[in-house]
Amino acid sequence: MFKSVTCSSKIHCNEKDMNTLLHFKQGVIDPSGMISSWFPKLDCCQWKGVKCDNITGKVTQLHLPCHTNQPKFVDIGEKDDKSNCLTGKFSLTLLELEFLSYLNFSNNDFKSMQYRSMSSHKCDGLSRGNLPLLCGNSTNLLYLDLSHNYDLLFYNLHWISHLSSLQYLNLGGVRLHKEIDWLQSVTMLPSLVELHLKSCQLENIYPSLHYANFTSLQVLNLAHNSFVSDEFPSWLFNLSCDITHIDLSQNQIHSRLPKTLSNRRNIKSLILSQNYLKGPIPNWLGQLEQLQELDLSYNFFSGPIPASLGNLSSLIELILESNELNGNLPDDLGQLFNLDTLSVSENLLTGIVSERNLLSLTNLKYFSMSSPALIFDFDPQWVPPFQLIHIYLGYVREKLPTWLFTQSSLKYLTIIHSIASFEPLDKFWNFVTQVQHTITLENNTINGDISNVLLSSKVVALPSNNLRGGMPRISPEVVALSLYNNSLSGSISPLLCDKMTDKSHLVILSMHYNNLSGELTNCWNNWESLVFINLRHNNLMGKIPDSMGSLFDLRYLYLERNKLFGEVPFSLKKCKNLRILDLGHNNLSGVIPSWLGQSVRGLQLRSNQFSGNIPTQICKLRSLMVIDFESNKLSGPIPNCLRNITAMLSSYVSTHTADFILKVPGEQSLRFRSGISMLVKGNELPYHMMMNAIDFSSNNLSGNVPLEMYMLTGLQSLNLYHNQLMGTIPQEIGYMLELESIDLSRNNFSGEIPESMSNLHYLAVLNLSFNKFLGKIPSGPQLGSTNLSYIGNPDLCGLPLTKICPNDEKSHNTKLTEEERYELYSSFYMGLEIGFVMGFWSVFGTILFNRRCRHSYFRFLHQMYDYVIQKII
Repeated sequence: MFKSVTCSSKIHCNEKDMNTLLHFKQGVIDPSGMISSWFPKLDCCQWKGVKCDNITGKVTQLHLPCHTNQPKFVDIGEKDDKSNCLTGKFSLTLLELEFLSYLNFSNNDFKSMQYRSMSSHKCDGLSRGNLPLLCGNSTNLLYLDLSHNYDLLFYNLHWISHLSSLQYLNLGGVRLHKEIDWLQSVTMLPSLVELHLKSCQLENIYPSLHYANFTSLQVLNLAHNSFVSDEFPSWLFNLSCDITHIDLSQNQIHSRLPKTLSNRRNIKSLILSQNYLKGPIPNWLGQLEQLQELDLSYNFFSGPIPASLGNLSSLIELILESNELNGNLPDDLGQLFNLDTLSVSENLLTGIVSERNLLSLTNLKYFSMSSPALIFDFDPQWVPPFQLIHIYLGYVREKLPTWLFTQSSLKYLTIIHSIASFEPLDKFWNFVTQVQHTITLENNTINGDISNVLLSSKVVALPSNNLRGGMPRISPEVVALSLYNNSLSGSISPLLCDKMTDKSHLVILSMHYNNLSGELTNCWNNWESLVFINLRHNNLMGKIPDSMGSLFDLRYLYLERNKLFGEVPFSLKKCKNLRILDLGHNNLSGVIPSWLGQSVRGLQLRSNQFSGNIPTQICKLRSLMVIDFESNKLSGPIPNCLRNITAMLSSYVSTHTADFILKVPGEQSLRFRSGISMLVKGNELPYHMMMNAIDFSSNNLSGNVPLEMYMLTGLQSLNLYHNQLMGTIPQEIGYMLELESIDLSRNNFSGEIPESMSNLHYLAVLNLSFNKFLGKIPSGPQLGSTNLSYIGNPDLCGLPLTKICPNDEKSHNTKLTEEERYELYSSFYMGLEIGFVMGFWSVFGTILFNRRCRHSYFRFLHQMYDYVIQKII
């Protein structure tokens, strides 16, 4: 809509409009000079992003979106780099530009909204809530886009109510969780055609409202919000307008599809993926004859796929993956000659799939099908009428369909969980290496030596097969190489030291769980693009080479469980972007590195030979969430500056996944799993959310635990087992409300266990055994779990120990009635033995590492404990 402007010398910017723009500029911070041309001496019609009417000189369009550079590699939760974008206050004085028809400031970084008008005295007596209405004259505004200003917070949307001509509104990514009447505000726009409120943190979808006054709406995007509802909103399917596009994906709607949806005969796109929808897919969906896109994936639909979907002759995309659908694939779907995408994978389909199901799908580009009981039975001579771009097959038995080898335009090939024969392997690898972008072959029965295979796709993922032999060869175009959990052996030197004609673009190297041996080679300076290296669980030996310091973009380095020795090379100091350093279970020695960069979030050095003190420089790593020094030879006191690690002051940061996204230019983005393993209660578990944890166990640390450690209010796991620590536990431990696991056993702690520990409602693992604690054990469900938590402290008394405290008000001779005894033990031991008698980690392995589960469980347990105490008293 927006075009560059060449103003006639006879046309000058309207003075009032220029003053309005200058007033807006006053609240804006412009780090890159986007609006540096906005100054009075230059005609505002020549300002960047401004378009004026050729006759009146009035401003008609403002087009200033920020174009950010998309990095190749992005951590999940990491914000886009908007250092060059407009920021500061976004003033709605722009709406006083009476001839303005187009306004686009999308993808900037505005922090707040200024509501007050330049002429706010005109608004006396007119307000909603505490914010004045703007009294501007922007009744000509047709297009408004403020999307992807992620820090912008609107307390209400009342200011849009007078934009009577507005046809397009996009506030996607803007925070609207404070707005409780958003629907009322947008229904006051009689001309609105497109409404985009994706990822706005909206909470209320008004499920009981029967009617919403949209008169012109055609496109509604409410995806990725915080809607929680047991039913679809009635108003959505009772609209008087002919809505054509609905997107409610990535919400929490628990419902069946309502029959009223069948009234929307003009709907073209229905996207309801990633909800909690259930029941059968209704037959009447086949009546929506205009439907072009139907996405019901990642829900809980059950029953067969209705044959009536074969009536949707306009359908282009049918996406039903990841449900609980059963029965046969209807033959009628094979008549959808316009179909571009057919995805029914990850269901419970049965029966046979043959060429009969695909005969008329001449436009098919994306084909995805996988169910354990589904049988592929294609005529070996059949040649499909389509050329696919993307194939996803799972659970293929016996032999791969021969028609697969006729697909010469493939960009994406995925074959998973298949026991089919891949013979002859030469033919198979020749076919695979022609795939342009992504190869994913996971958990199959592919075997054989791949050392002579040249892999050239941009993304190569071949994990969990039976590949053996030495390293394959790769072309410079490969961006990601994942070969973990195979039987590869020998040195990695043939791969890393093979000189390429062009510069390598490799970003991800994942080779863990193989049988690689030899040294870590010194050829890393040939691979400067690497960001992620995972060589865990191999037999690599020798020292960590200095050349790894040449990997300036390195963020993740996993070398755990090898046979490495020597000191951590100082050259790694150059890797200033390092997020996770995992060197556990080797034979490394020397002191803990004190030169680590500010970006480190996880430091895993357990089960090595590190000695000396814990360096105080670690307190400068404010982003650090995991410190694991278990089973080394560290001595001296615990630093008293740990409170400076600000990431451990709040559990909010620990809710972010450690996954990351690889962005390949011009292609799809790919999500990869990362994380760090944690040792809790003797069990090592992978953890893919960055948990706030400190493990100094099995060292020779001494002295008192500094009070500052108990002020780490976001800490979730603390393990100080088997040291020489002493002193008392202060009452301040009660402020560590997020604590879920604490092990202080086999030290020299003394004094009473503080009552404040009963505040730790999320505590799942408690071990205070073999210390010198005394007095009565405080009450609380998480403190009275098992006497194993307290053994080796002979001066402790009270439940769950059998030793009665001298000052207990009730004598140990007090008798309970049989009914009370039954209620006491059945309730009390239900809470006690869920984790321990029934198998601790079979339950707590899930609860402890799933935040929603563990919080719900401990709220229940706390209520159960209150019930038991009432019965005792």
